[in-house]
Amino acid sequence: MTIAAIDFSRLYRDHMMMAGKAKPDSAWDARASGMNRKTVKGRYADEFISRMDLSGARTLLDVGCGPGTICLPLATRLERVIGLDYSKGMLDELKENIATLGITNADTLHLAWEDDWSEVPECDIVVASRSTQVQDIGAALAKLNAKAKKRVYLTHLVGGNFIDPRILDAIGRKPQPVSDYIYLLNILHSRNIHPRLDYLENEGPLSGITDFDELLQRITWSLGELDTNECVRLQTWFTGIMANGGLKTSMRWAFISWEKTGGS
Repeated sequence: MTIAAIDFSRLYRDHMMMAGKAKPDSAWDARASGMNRKTVKGRYADEFISRMDLSGARTLLDVGCGPGTICLPLATRLERVIGLDYSKGMLDELKENIATLGITNADTLHLAWEDDWSEVPECDIVVASRSTQVQDIGAALAKLNAKAKKRVYLTHLVGGNFIDPRILDAIGRKPQPVSDYIYLLNILHSRNIHPRLDYLENEGPLSGITDFDELLQRITWSLGELDTNECVRLQTWFTGIMANGGLKTSMRWAFISWEKTGGS
């Protein structure tokens, strides 16, 4: 067998089926306000944007835009930015940020990856920042490429775990990791798209937590309810961490970009 014979889109879908279903929009609605406070300004957005080439670009589509972490800082440098998300709560936060900042060239679209995108306008640049953990990445990549006139930029998780492995070890859980970025590279390669690859590292979402109840709530949101034994083990681990400098976690993202070609 050669690499050309491998259906990486199919492998990805099989992997995601084993990893479990993606969070529904209601779960992200509930987190929208907290994420807005944390992510609109920060090192991650600065590093993402610093790697973008805006030359010749007037319009941008931000898929899975959340509260506007990427598209809003770019609104003053482009003629039009569009934030697309399946979470109404996230779009409400984006609209609030648009109003607060006095931005007049930003629009929103309430759509999911799986929806019909026939009415989504093509833009010079298409972005998908930390939003590509979908059930069918082959279809998602095709949509990103189809809507881009010039360039695509996205980030995808490295390593397959949103929860710090130390925490998983502490509670004795071994969930199936979600998909790794390498699937995306192989799918793009099979479509004659040859992307650039870089990496972004930033603090993990649990960094700085000092309250056990908050930690438990965040872990439960990701993994589901913990039993009594798991809670005790997590409490013991957290107490030890707090006695040794506090909770510090990190996340690594693959930064994948390509110039628009005829591939799809």
